[in-house]
Amino acid sequence: MSTYDVPEAFDAGASAYDGLVGANPGYNDHLRLSAQRMQLPNGGRGLRLLDIGCGTGLSTAALLSVAPHAEITGVDGSAGMLEQARAKSWPSTVSFVQSRAEDLAKAGVTGPFDGILAAYLVRNLPDPDPVLRALLALLAPGGVFAAHEYSVRDSPRARVTWNLVCATIIIPAGRIKTGDGELYRYLRRSVNRFDGAAQFRERLQRNGFTDVRSETVPGWQNGIVHTFLGRAVS
Repeated sequence: MSTYDVPEAFDAGASAYDGLVGANPGYNDHLRLSAQRMQLPNGGRGLRLLDIGCGTGLSTAALLSVAPHAEITGVDGSAGMLEQARAKSWPSTVSFVQSRAEDLAKAGVTGPFDGILAAYLVRNLPDPDPVLRALLALLAPGGVFAAHEYSVRDSPRARVTWNLVCATIIIPAGRIKTGDGELYRYLRRSVNRFDGAAQFRERLQRNGFTDVRSETVPGWQNGIVHTFLGRAVS
């Protein structure tokens, strides 16, 4: 599967997505942890936030939990995933837009945003660098960017754990739930290919982010899932 096929592949698996990830211990807690690490002030009062690659809205809910008073725009390239997101109950301050990450301006998504969360997005981009630069340009001065992402290349233990869990749990469960395990085989391959944590931090710095750092998550995904943080120059 090419990375260009990812939104269409998620269309097919959208109805089963929340059930599958809900079976992953800590999935939603880890999204909230990344949102908390953005350190958004005052419950989000007066802030505009972008959830890029929002999927079914789980990451949007994570942002909302830490910034309940913010204006939040969720964006995803998959119509099927957005259909699931829009079917949920949201306050009037939350809206959704269908767009690929490369086409935000065409979809009318404009800054400045005080914070941007990209959960499980960057790894799926054909060319991350221009998208990262475009997201940086959407941030207000001093605004925070958080990428919640898999990264296993720096850790032999993380690579072994990830591939074992994929082979024995994720791919079989995905095949049972959706009738097709290809999306989850792609998931396994894409994580194995993606930047190591140090390499991704360097990528963020190279594309103009400052104060770049990362932290991993607790539980079985320790060393596998990370919060990568950076800021626009103040």
